[in-house]
Amino acid sequence: MNRVRKAIIPAAGLGTRFLPATKAMPKEMLPIVDKPTIQYIVEEAIESGIEDIIIVTGKGKRAIEDHFDHAFELEQTLLEKEKFALLEKVQASSNLVDIHYIRQKEPRGLGHAVWCARNFVGNEPFAVLLGDDIVQAETPCLRQLINEYEKTLSSVIGVMKVDDAETHRYGVIDPLAQDERRYQVRQFVEKPKPGTSPSNLAIIGRYILTPEIFMFLDRQEIGAGGEIQLTDAIQKLNEIQRVFAYEFEGKRYDVGEKLGFIETTIEFALKNEEIKDGLLEYMAEKLKEYRL
Repeated sequence: MNRVRKAIIPAAGLGTRFLPATKAMPKEMLPIVDKPTIQYIVEEAIESGIEDIIIVTGKGKRAIEDHFDHAFELEQTLLEKEKFALLEKVQASSNLVDIHYIRQKEPRGLGHAVWCARNFVGNEPFAVLLGDDIVQAETPCLRQLINEYEKTLSSVIGVMKVDDAETHRYGVIDPLAQDERRYQVRQFVEKPKPGTSPSNLAIIGRYILTPEIFMFLDRQEIGAGGEIQLTDAIQKLNEIQRVFAYEFEGKRYDVGEKLGFIETTIEFALKNEEIKDGLLEYMAEKLKEYRL
């Protein structure tokens, strides 16, 4: 059995929901308290047993590479000033795992971004993690999917239940049969029109895929939004080999849109002992103001 050793993290999007902040800064580098969102994704991959990561970047994303590289002048300054705790935090991001980079030269969709990493993957199963979703779980979300892959030797897609009114924002599954948290899938549907969704089980940013997916991504077929959609390729893969969905355990944070990003920042800040008490006092004062 081929182990899942490699992961693709697409990070070539334009980040238009966060303009003008993302005009010069990659949205993946926007911090949740004091850590960029993409570092949470990389750490989840490592905690799940991933050995090699490729980040698919685009124009203006150099800051991502710099973040996971050594910053010699900064590290030396912190060392000389004996700021060892800060030094440890700075060095942690550059000592995580082997990270490679490839550029998606034009924004043609998630399916195309994954296709760009085909030579890195080769002929083995691989993971895909999207940076818009942070998942906090006792067993890392990706590890849960890898466990299911090892049982089934089939592609496994992470899903969670969403409100019926929100299904049009996601790829969703049409479940055929259920075995606890694992679903056999009749069909994968990308962003169904309101009122037409076959279920409320939405695809959420975590995938284990067999290399046969590239047979369909190679076709460069245009789907919803005029882009090459990964969900469309998964559906075609499902027609020739089993593709399961797994309703993962844990809490998902949507950091790909403004309100979700702010909510995530607040929740993570409340878990930070250094600032928790001050933040609670501030929030209490603001609640009093808004009640007037």
